[in-house]
Amino acid sequence: MKKSSLFVAIALGLLAAVPPATARDRAAVEQLEVRARPITNFRIGRDDKQFGPFEFVGGLEMTSSGRDFGALSSFRFLSPGGDFVGVADTGFWFFGVVTRDADRRPTGIDRFTMQQMVDAGGNPIGEKWLVDAEGLDVTDDVATVGFERNHRIARFRIDRDDMKAPFHELDFVVPKVELRRNKGFETVARAPAEGKLRGSLIVVSERSIDKQGNVFAAILEGPGKGVFTIRRQDNFDITDGAFLPDGDLLLLERRFTMADGVAMRLRRIKGDTIAKGQIADGPVLMSADMGYQIDNMEAMDVWRRDDGALMVSLMSDDNHSMLQRNLYLEFRLHED
Repeated sequence: MKKSSLFVAIALGLLAAVPPATARDRAAVEQLEVRARPITNFRIGRDDKQFGPFEFVGGLEMTSSGRDFGALSSFRFLSPGGDFVGVADTGFWFFGVVTRDADRRPTGIDRFTMQQMVDAGGNPIGEKWLVDAEGLDVTDDVATVGFERNHRIARFRIDRDDMKAPFHELDFVVPKVELRRNKGFETVARAPAEGKLRGSLIVVSERSIDKQGNVFAAILEGPGKGVFTIRRQDNFDITDGAFLPDGDLLLLERRFTMADGVAMRLRRIKGDTIAKGQIADGPVLMSADMGYQIDNMEAMDVWRRDDGALMVSLMSDDNHSMLQRNLYLEFRLHED
């Protein structure tokens, strides 16, 4: 999602956001230099490395002089911990690679490019409400993107040098009338092929809720196709998610209050509660507030490191504001 205009005004102290460049003054693909400041401690002023089952590996604060850089809403690795593709809620694709040191810690972002989403005629789409991209799944060479405002789930062929219009739109199953204008699909994730959901694609909204206050979600494929909900807790909104190898769904959630500022947490939804007509639920594994190196955490992926470690990577969305940051954070999820 993106926060409502009121949310942004409060969070950013009524600071006007920096607008992205218009379609006519940019090349089709922008090559951007991303400067990265290492983050060595997740908890500010402390050397703690362990946060529940998560071990902090390292992070980056990312900046660039490119006007379109930022608003990073979702991403997926194309190679484990290396090349990645993502979507910005301003209607851009982004590609890059995480560089690492000899100890596998992230050191920077290389080969970073952005390109604007286009219509069937290849024309850049400048109206944000049409391309408010929030969720992303990558399977083989196909990217499946969740959009809010103009709610839809669309599929694209991945081509780093020439992303074209979608070739297919999916039935997103959730009744459109139930999707709130700026609280639509934030998570697009594919279940493990060997699990109960048999590799089905699922979508989860940010804060489109039913009469009981639970969050609308859906299984889009297979014999289990249908609507389910996720129990909403403590006024946190869902901003992304990815399946774990055992079939549980790891959700990234965010909350903002005037009293406490921004908070984030990671929550494990039990895979056996994800089913048509059911209310899915699960425990919080880690929480962090403004005493930690967080911002508007929007994007997440789960991947295996070359030594077998299960890794969780997060990115934040700066809303093109000078008061917010684009962060990359990396954790090892201990499975014992």
